[in-house]
Amino acid sequence: QVQLVESGGGLVQPGGSLRLSCAASGSMLGIKAMGWYRQAPGKERELVAGITSGGSTDYADSVKGRFTISRDNAKNMVYLQLSSLTPEDTAIYYCNALSSSSSYWGQGTQVTVFS
Repeated sequence: QVQLVESGGGLVQPGGSLRLSCAASGSMLGIKAMGWYRQAPGKERELVAGITSGGSTDYADSVKGRFTISRDNAKNMVYLQLSSLTPEDTAIYYCNALSSSSSYWGQGTQVTVFS
């Protein structure tokens, strides 16, 4: 089992920045990739950014150049730096850990971008 706890969400004005953190605990052996997803009201959950155990990263087109995913393996932490935020980035952001057989989710952290 893997437990994930997100933090760092909040209210921010357009153009602002936030840094989300995901603290992972439990059996991290076998986790192949970690990622950040988001779900806006009335919309499906979507992948925002992912990072493999080897450090390869991938981003949704809508956030490329604005968001950066990183990880600290020694601390079992994954981060998402959000920059140049727009109201369209408003959503609940979820941390995900993926193994060959399981997918684990955190409880989410709310990001609200308002004028």
